[in-house]
Amino acid sequence: MTQSDGPGAGRLLARPRPVAAAMLSAAPWPLPPGLHPFGMGGARDGRLRVPASRIEAPLPLIVMLHGAGGTAERGLRRIASIADAALVVLPESLGTTWDVLEGGYGPDVARIDAALARVFAAWPVDPARLAIAGFSDGASYALSLALMNGGLFSHALAFSPGFAAPLRFEGRPRLFISHGIADEILPIERCSRRLVPRLQRAGYRSHYREFPGGHEVPEVVAAEALAFLMAG
Repeated sequence: MTQSDGPGAGRLLARPRPVAAAMLSAAPWPLPPGLHPFGMGGARDGRLRVPASRIEAPLPLIVMLHGAGGTAERGLRRIASIADAALVVLPESLGTTWDVLEGGYGPDVARIDAALARVFAAWPVDPARLAIAGFSDGASYALSLALMNGGLFSHALAFSPGFAAPLRFEGRPRLFISHGIADEILPIERCSRRLVPRLQRAGYRSHYREFPGGHEVPEVVAAEALAFLMAG
């Protein structure tokens, strides 16, 4: 692996495995419904959330990234109203926020890649409904990783992002971006209202949703993001 292919370049190498159609309906799920640790070691292990009710395979998958100082559980609460519609991967940053904000891409990219490799090896995942999502710093990181890994992610769902910092561009993932007009943490004028037009001018297919609220993910916005993902 060269430097341009590795975590320091923001590149994710894990890919979903082909799944024979005959196996999809009959195969038991590897884990029961609920929240499960990845078992990768360390205090910031991350979680995998299995839907409460069985949904048609191959499964939609959402990688949900928490905000600064957050945890897997806090990230999940942001999208709790839609979590039963997909398999949800919940990584945790090794630092107080994601690596791009703490010295550059690398450690967190490697952990996310390892988590995805485990999930892809065990679960039938739909590559056409494979989203990376996030809130606040997690939204900025999700957008950045999506723009660099469009060969993996079909969609990005960014709730109140502050920026995007890709080192390169790959593919054309579809982008859902939302922001509260009264956001005092990441003001909309300095963030999404500057970022979204740049992405649209660059040719990315996107849906932009402003809402009358602050630094949050209203249930109606989460539902719109899910509909955007499910539309394929």
